[in-house]
Amino acid sequence: MKSVAIFRFSPIEGPGYFATFLDNNHIPWQLISIDQGKHLPVNIHPFSGLVLMGGPMSVNDSLPWIEPLLALIKQAVIHDVPVLGHCLGGQLMSKALGGIVEANPIKELGWGKVSVADNPVAHEWLGDLKEFESFHWHGETFSLPAGAALLLSSVYCQNQAFALGIHLGMQCHVEMTEEMVRNWSKVNAAEIAQNLASPAVQPAEAMQMDLEFRVPLLNTIADRLYSKWINALKN
Repeated sequence: MKSVAIFRFSPIEGPGYFATFLDNNHIPWQLISIDQGKHLPVNIHPFSGLVLMGGPMSVNDSLPWIEPLLALIKQAVIHDVPVLGHCLGGQLMSKALGGIVEANPIKELGWGKVSVADNPVAHEWLGDLKEFESFHWHGETFSLPAGAALLLSSVYCQNQAFALGIHLGMQCHVEMTEEMVRNWSKVNAAEIAQNLASPAVQPAEAMQMDLEFRVPLLNTIADRLYSKWINALKN
């Protein structure tokens, strides 16, 4: 089987639990570290799927790799190669597919509830699940591309996830591991401190509470989403 291409944009925002999921399902994957200057592939055909992780930059920044990556996402969609985006990755997907990425009214940093939309597509991805606690780290939000269905929302961000056929774009982070939560809350201590007035921002100590229970529960949600997504991988 062809490898899944995973694009990393920040050293601390790697594939996390998604890599564990692929390994558990014996699916090969290749990490392409944009943060280390790795070049984008010319086309999507060597890969079974395209996965985009998070990062601190904006899709609206003038970075040399953004336009080529948007083109690669479009190419994948045209050829029915499934695309999966986490946070920045979901924003890249939205912009590539004609959506808009702009500032969210407030930042979301830490754990917070998301609700599952009541529509047939959301039920296909998440069954009868009504809500769950996810992890968040974003100051921007995406609009839904034309033809996409809303999957998830939160009180502070209407568009938390969308599906367009076999393609899944998320604002929230379902790929978290205990190590990632601890690392993000420490490395980004200044950002947390600057935004504690926001009702959607938790102190670092609160983010790290009960991880032995919170993370496995989030992993079960990721399993549902990832299991449906891998069904469309190209051989």
